[in-house]
Amino acid sequence: MSEQTIDLKKRRFLTNATSVVGAVGVGFVAWPFLSTWNPSARAKAAGAPVEVDISKLEEGQLVRVLWRKQPVWIFKRDKTTVSNLSTLNDILVDPNSLETSQQPEYAKNPYRSINPDIAVIIGSCTHLGCSPTYRPELGAADLGGDAWKGGFYCPCHGSKFDLAGRVYIDVPAPINLMIPPYHFVSDTLIQIGVSPEEHEVTPIFKSNKLT
Repeated sequence: MSEQTIDLKKRRFLTNATSVVGAVGVGFVAWPFLSTWNPSARAKAAGAPVEVDISKLEEGQLVRVLWRKQPVWIFKRDKTTVSNLSTLNDILVDPNSLETSQQPEYAKNPYRSINPDIAVIIGSCTHLGCSPTYRPELGAADLGGDAWKGGFYCPCHGSKFDLAGRVYIDVPAPINLMIPPYHFVSDTLIQIGVSPEEHEVTPIFKSNKLT
């Protein structure tokens, strides 16, 4: 084998090795760049929107997500729950959501939501910020018997809220639970932290189940 042949093989090896090292180097450079496409934990905590897939959410089921370091409840109300909301006005502090700071304008309705079936509520008691428990069952003996149509109970000081987040009279919490800004990206995807107006979306009330 000639010295020229050996030299050519050596040169090819060095060229390939340099290419591999170069590719690995590009990988290390590209990773920090690509990672910037994902919002950081700090950005999320500061209020970056949070998307929630509700395609598998069943009636009565509640899921919890974190937005701006606050718990947000998303749950699906059945037809009985929706119809019961209008029967509670006499025992609620603000049944018509007149305290405008507690919900966006598009949620100022009997359901306090864009869609009557789907509730999106910040899960912090308006008394001292405790997190109430989810008590959707009807007629709970420890919460008023037949008068209880399901809702939330704060065991810390006894505040009660219905399944629209409206506060009962004669409890420590002074006002309804807050509704965060949110909108439907699709029938099965909710984005918390962005209002419909910000996306030029007009809320549409739908009384049927989501499909």
